[in-house]
Amino acid sequence: MDLLNGIINALLRWFYAAFSWTGPSAPAVSLTVLSVLVGLGMLWVFRKTSNQTRIRAVKKKVYAYLLEMRVYGDDPAATWRAQKSLMSANLRYMGLALRPALWMVVPVGILLIHMEAFYGRAPLEPGHPVVVTAALRNGASGPAPELQAPRGVIISAPPVRVLDENQVSWRIVPQTAASGELRFEINGHSIAKEIVAGGGQRFIPGRRVQSAWEALWHPDEPRIPTADLEWVDIAYPEASIPLFGFHINWLVWFLVVSMLAALLLKKRFGVTL
Repeated sequence: MDLLNGIINALLRWFYAAFSWTGPSAPAVSLTVLSVLVGLGMLWVFRKTSNQTRIRAVKKKVYAYLLEMRVYGDDPAATWRAQKSLMSANLRYMGLALRPALWMVVPVGILLIHMEAFYGRAPLEPGHPVVVTAALRNGASGPAPELQAPRGVIISAPPVRVLDENQVSWRIVPQTAASGELRFEINGHSIAKEIVAGGGQRFIPGRRVQSAWEALWHPDEPRIPTADLEWVDIAYPEASIPLFGFHINWLVWFLVVSMLAALLLKKRFGVTL
């Protein structure tokens, strides 16, 4: 799992860095280009995995039933028959579209999870306190980790232990714009967690986890190598994409651009959606 996550993150890092020449616009530009590429990829998958002949035939029937409802609008019996036929045709179309959708849902879902580290989190603001939390796997009765902060980051309050949730939290304050590692010492093990403060938008790892299943949803760093900790997390602020004077959630922009790219280029690629 760590190997797969590392490969995907490395490829996305390379792609993101390719747009560094655009300066502060790099997140918006790289996200837009990536969204268009994903839209093209979805078109290719749809063409390869769907029955285009049957889809075209069903869509023609849908148009015919819609026209029938309009022409025979004054005839309740004819309109009712057209509505039933239209519903049946729509169900057949949904069934034909299900196969390519199943082929796309896993790779696109994995990509979206990895993109969160590039577009969904903002660096910590220097001078602003933030909470760091570690979850103990072996129960609240076990020893609490000791937190060591890198240069430029201070621990501004003693740890607070939440017994009911088996968690320990610290309040830290980054003093400067820098990147480094927090270290959690527990039972002779030293667990690192990357911390990013100040500067522009870039790769910002989220929660670091111990289990392979959780690593599917939190793939930014290698899994915790000891069973003493379940996860460690930093409460990063949410990022947004600046576009046309507005700040837009990255996922909204990704969905809009990828869908528009697929719709606008479907004829060029000979795909019926």
